[in-house]
Amino acid sequence: MKALTWHGRRDVRVDTVPDPVIADPTDVVVEITSTGLCGSDLHLYEVLGPFLEEGDILGHEPMGVVAEIGSEVTELAVGDRVVVPFNVSCGTCGMCGQGLQSQCETTQVRAQGTGAALFGYTKLYGQVPGGQAEYLRVPFGNTLPIKVPDGPPDDRFVFLSDVLPTAWQAVEYAAVPPGGSLVVLGLGPIGDMACRIARHRGVEDVIGVDLVPERLQRVAARGIDVLNTRALGSGLADEIRSRTGGRGPDAVIDAVGMEAHGSPVAEVAQKATGLLPDRIAAGFMKTAGVDRLHALRTAIDVVRRGGTISVVGVYGGMADPLPMLTLFDKQIQLRMGQANVLRWAPEILPLLTDDDPLGVDGFATHRMPLDQAPEAYEMFQKKRDGAVKVLLRP
Repeated sequence: MKALTWHGRRDVRVDTVPDPVIADPTDVVVEITSTGLCGSDLHLYEVLGPFLEEGDILGHEPMGVVAEIGSEVTELAVGDRVVVPFNVSCGTCGMCGQGLQSQCETTQVRAQGTGAALFGYTKLYGQVPGGQAEYLRVPFGNTLPIKVPDGPPDDRFVFLSDVLPTAWQAVEYAAVPPGGSLVVLGLGPIGDMACRIARHRGVEDVIGVDLVPERLQRVAARGIDVLNTRALGSGLADEIRSRTGGRGPDAVIDAVGMEAHGSPVAEVAQKATGLLPDRIAAGFMKTAGVDRLHALRTAIDVVRRGGTISVVGVYGGMADPLPMLTLFDKQIQLRMGQANVLRWAPEILPLLTDDDPLGVDGFATHRMPLDQAPEAYEMFQKKRDGAVKVLLRP
């Protein structure tokens, strides 16, 4: 089959690789019909090379049709249409029972000290082959795939693999009180969708913050107030406070994470890892500060006293200093973590109707064949051509 594989920093290629096979009686093999390109994939493209091996198959936002089932699969049949959550979770352990599929005790990558395995996401998370491919082996066929109806186009459901539950959890963790205010930092796919979900769930005062004009325009078109960080510069925090009663918003979602854009020191640290042997670079990333903390520091600065910060952007370093005194003094509640896809799917599925209240049908900005995946990565990384969300079609 064809699959997108990693070959080095900014070097991904569509290669011919062996087809996946049933390895366990509860496995299924899914023929992929659509697969998303995520901002987290750019971390693999740029920063997390020390945790990858040449030939690793990328991608964690797939959906498709069941092509083969293991002998003990009873909940699916060949031909069923499914979305595959990005968490590899068993559905039966203690963590899964609490709705914490991202901490699944069956697939925790204990050798790396991390939570549940993820599709297509480095040795840190199990080195499980990903879904930017023609076929994908999916374990736990009775409990992991989400069966969806035939008929509507893939765009209606594919974002259930990551974007929708991640943004939903971000809003849930933000815990905006009735009549309260929310600021969303970063208007990529997750921040954009978080704005939509917050408004749908009744948060009237939502402010989106970014520096990319196309992203700002896209969110503003849905009736969300937006602020351009580049235009406001050092006055951003004061502008946010002026719009939220002088005290700051009740909650802030950090949907930026470890991007180095606009942070020369973090960018240098990230690039330096690429000059080290992988074994040394991996250790460096686990113990040294390589993150851009500007967004998180902005969240800490602007959120009101007693407010909540919900971190959904991915961070990678271990030694980046946090202003603990400010966090403590302002009595800030800080919540974060990988999305627990199956925890939120039952709440989201009823919204994927013909009314399309979250605008999923038009959410993707680009649809490209899998053969053009390397060009898609470069376009998305450079924020060219208004790229916010790219879907690949094998």
